[in-house]
Amino acid sequence: MKRRPIRVGFDLDGVILYNPARLARRPIRTFKHFFFPRIESRFHIPHRTWEKVLWHLFHLSSFRISPGFWLIKGLSDVGLIEPYVITARYSFLRQDYHRWIRRLHISEDFHGHFMNEKDEQPHEFKERMIKELKLDIFVEDNLDIVRHLRKTTPSHIVWVYNLFDFFVHDDHRYPDLKKAVEYISRYAKTHR
Repeated sequence: MKRRPIRVGFDLDGVILYNPARLARRPIRTFKHFFFPRIESRFHIPHRTWEKVLWHLFHLSSFRISPGFWLIKGLSDVGLIEPYVITARYSFLRQDYHRWIRRLHISEDFHGHFMNEKDEQPHEFKERMIKELKLDIFVEDNLDIVRHLRKTTPSHIVWVYNLFDFFVHDDHRYPDLKKAVEYISRYAKTHR
């Protein structure tokens, strides 16, 4: 009897796309913790034009494909995984999102791709998509989202950490996509 492939979701910015701007996440999280402790679990959704322009500029820092991306296609081609892209990018970033989807041939090589078209809270959008797609594994780079998803979904959440988070202990953390995909390959071979 043929076993089904492991269903794996990948975040776009900071996971599939290398994004050096994510290094600012630790200082921002610390700032929010001390100055806005009650709203720490909420993400800012830009509404004003100038905010959207800044957000767009920030996302331009996702400028290259992470090492390990092409390993995903290989695992899919041999039937070990069913890959999906799930990004919490807001609707006003749609054009740049579709540019990356075309450039990476996501529509041809992945089983699906999903963007936060209704501008939901990022962690809630990803939680909903993980449950709808019944993902076995989800790969995320934002530690706040990782912690939320581990509490609210049955999926195995893999964390791609950044330089400032190297001291945070976690059993399923990896420094880059390549190491995370190597782990997923081992996992898929033993858990299918």
